[in-house]
Amino acid sequence: MFEGPAWLVAQFYALTHNYAIAISLVALTVMILVTPLTLKSTKGMLEMQRLQPEMKKLQQEYKNDRQKLNEEMMKLYQEHKVNPLASCLPLLLQMPVFFIMYRVLRGLSHPFLATEVSCKATTFCSDNNIRLGSTVFRPDHISKTSELYKSLVPLGGKNEMLSFGLDLSKSPAHFISTSFGKGLAYAALVVALGLLYFVQQKMVASRAAVSPTMSATQAKVMQYLPVVFAVFQIFFLTGLVIYYLMQAIFRIGQNVYITKRFYGGEESLGRQAQAAGERAREDAKKSGAPTGGGMFAQAKRDAQAKRDAQDAAAKPAAVVSKRVTPPKNKPTPSASRPQRPAASGRPGAPTRPKPPTK
Repeated sequence: MFEGPAWLVAQFYALTHNYAIAISLVALTVMILVTPLTLKSTKGMLEMQRLQPEMKKLQQEYKNDRQKLNEEMMKLYQEHKVNPLASCLPLLLQMPVFFIMYRVLRGLSHPFLATEVSCKATTFCSDNNIRLGSTVFRPDHISKTSELYKSLVPLGGKNEMLSFGLDLSKSPAHFISTSFGKGLAYAALVVALGLLYFVQQKMVASRAAVSPTMSATQAKVMQYLPVVFAVFQIFFLTGLVIYYLMQAIFRIGQNVYITKRFYGGEESLGRQAQAAGERAREDAKKSGAPTGGGMFAQAKRDAQAKRDAQDAAAKPAAVVSKRVTPPKNKPTPSASRPQRPAASGRPGAPTRPKPPTK
């Protein structure tokens, strides 16, 4: 997993003898390999958007039957030969590539503290004439016979990966905290990365300006989220910042090509998808169904509808009340025991027997 990308860095370094250029060429290679998947995912996303009117009709028709809705959705996808997961492939690849490149670059500048114990456990110190007490690079994942290894581990050791005056083995935050003046150059790299990400997202947002498929709030979040990601790069290796700088430049050119290919004319797939999205929104407004908010808001509405249906099914039927008022001139059935008749006009007085008549 790590030796392949590290070998690629070593090969490009053998051609260029420059760390930053070698890392940039690796970034370009990765982007070129991923580009077919990106184009396929873009096409799949537009085809999904073009089916929105039919999808909205199915959602309205089977809104109370989730299983039937899923079956009809799958039939719709199969009929139009659309893969709903195709647009997720490039996103799923980004995170593993990030961790792989981080480990590779960290491995190239892996620090080694030369002590009596550490030097006795290996021949690294004696082979490279490393002095006790010094901290030098001991690269991982690459061959000891490669030019990259020999450059990082000269006689006496080395603890810097310099390229164009920048040390790629440490983070911009390290240099900013050490020396503000020296850290400005590293901070400028992070700012440049943020600006490139902002331009990239603006290009993506401009393609959806005719018929946005998400709320204004979500659009802003998606636009500035990559910029926040760029800010966090201040804590990662400068070599990784170089890697993402080159990828961002490539993506801007890639977006120019996607706009030209999929949105080039009125009959293009992108224009058809925009028109279908607008038509689906208008149909939903006419039917009185809530719209907007993107897929998260739609999922929230679906969950609420499901809860309402469950509550309605669990609610007991209303009990019809019966009249219990007794008819007139009849004793109430609620009396627990009969009352004794009153005597001498006094209610509740005990009854005395009458004396015999003469």
